[in-house]
Amino acid sequence: MLTRRHFIITGAALAATPVFGQDAVGFDADIERQPPQGPNPWGLNERFMPTIVEARAGLTPGDIHVDPVARYLYLINEDGLTARRYGVAVGRSGLQSPGTYTIRRKVEWPGWTPTAAMIAREPHIYAQYADGVAGGPDSPLGARALYLYRGSRDTYLRIHGTPQPWSIGTSASSGCVRMVNEHVIDLYPRVPTGTTVTLHAPV
Repeated sequence: MLTRRHFIITGAALAATPVFGQDAVGFDADIERQPPQGPNPWGLNERFMPTIVEARAGLTPGDIHVDPVARYLYLINEDGLTARRYGVAVGRSGLQSPGTYTIRRKVEWPGWTPTAAMIAREPHIYAQYADGVAGGPDSPLGARALYLYRGSRDTYLRIHGTPQPWSIGTSASSGCVRMVNEHVIDLYPRVPTGTTVTLHAPV
């Protein structure tokens, strides 16, 4: 498995510019090609606003990488030289699932049902939603969801929007990758089914 540490070390060896631990996964936040895009009504730290950064050589165009320490999602651009970077929320400690996945399904305004494991772990939070929540502004999956699979198996991990934009930049989820609704709407048409997603280990 490719860990965050692997990217820091490899990036430092291969990139023409230094790769700093603050912005790992082989990217250099100090070489931004564009400023943060659009207004920021959510009051996010500016570093969590979408931007374009330089990518380490050798990453596959179209792939997604998630850095759980810096709380960034990167979509490698077609030029292979740059990436779109978005701020995200990631899984809480002990609930992260590092590995490589494939997006097999995409849904606009998806409904949500907590898994049996979520209900068993925190029944006081999730049991009331056992019958599911309809898609819409109040759905925990927000405006868009990208469903992560291993082979033909749904892992129940998602890259999705959230009605809680204040959680961006934190470890808040049960393992999924959360984005501001407007940001996942921007990402959604750029990512076809079959896209490879790597959730990096926080080491």
